[in-house]
Amino acid sequence: MIPSLSTPHGALPLPAFLPDATRGVVKTLDSGDLAATGIRAIMVNALHLSHAPGASVVESLGGVHRFMGWDGPVVSDSGGYQALSLVAQSSSLGRVTDEGLWYRFDKREDKKLLTPEKCVERQLQLGSDVIIALDECTHPKAPAETQRDSVRRTLEWAGRSKAELDRMALNGRRPRLFAVVQGGDDLALRRECADGLLGIGFDGFGFGGWPVGDGGALLESVSAVAAMLPKDAPKLALGVGRPDNVVAAWRAGYRIFDCTLPTRDGRHGRLYVFRGPATVAAVTGPSFYDTLDLSDERFVRDAAPPEPGCDCACCKRYTRAYLHHLLAVGDATGARLATIHNLRFFARFFELLGAAA
Repeated sequence: MIPSLSTPHGALPLPAFLPDATRGVVKTLDSGDLAATGIRAIMVNALHLSHAPGASVVESLGGVHRFMGWDGPVVSDSGGYQALSLVAQSSSLGRVTDEGLWYRFDKREDKKLLTPEKCVERQLQLGSDVIIALDECTHPKAPAETQRDSVRRTLEWAGRSKAELDRMALNGRRPRLFAVVQGGDDLALRRECADGLLGIGFDGFGFGGWPVGDGGALLESVSAVAAMLPKDAPKLALGVGRPDNVVAAWRAGYRIFDCTLPTRDGRHGRLYVFRGPATVAAVTGPSFYDTLDLSDERFVRDAAPPEPGCDCACCKRYTRAYLHHLLAVGDATGARLATIHNLRFFARFFELLGAAA
């Protein structure tokens, strides 16, 4: 397995957790907060940033790194899943064609067409270090014909994405290009998709599919797809974020993870803490963490730090009682401090996984 992924903004040590900075911000935190947690890279969303403030606006301001004040690697999601989510809500919000994805965020807007070529162009405008080719994501239980069409389009769009990057990045800085393996619950289709993407040639691969929860069936598919790809190919487990599921996917060969879980949970007062000493043996064992719901009344007089022994800015200075108070009165500081802790937990967790590799 490769120990790091080289990018235009430096080497990214693997394994790595990427918090979602969907619209150019990890909610409640600034880039200084992020860096202080030990997080090395982030995930932004090309569709949302193209909608506001606009990819060309970000480009004119020096790219997403300067726009955010972030010095580390940036991975950008294509936005295909978000566009398809709109299509799934209502046919009035969009549709899928071989040309690309028609979408609009609001029925009052005109529909826009997201093609593989536009998707690459927007991500290059953002200045991302790793870009993801447009794919068609399906629900695992979608009909077989829908799954076959999805794989066919995903392969066609992947080829168009690769050709567009070759054309546009000919004389300039070239980001890494990842493609996404689709196929739903049909492992033969997954194999067909993986083989097709390997034939086109990419810098890394992601596991694709409609989120169905962190259950055993999902992890079986995640592991099966990893086995279809070269061992030394960087693999991105899109949306896998529960710590025990991260460990399972890590064992299968995935080394890059993104998920909204730790930041969303932090904003709601749910904190991740190590159960006992934070060691390599612990994180590779059967159960190594707990969660604390600091909105619970039992913490109203608790003078302990959220996680004794944690070195984050939250735990070094504040108590569970104080975070409970902030959450109870709805002050944004509570969400910020809890998010800082959760990302520091994930940074420490991934450092230990790296030591175990």
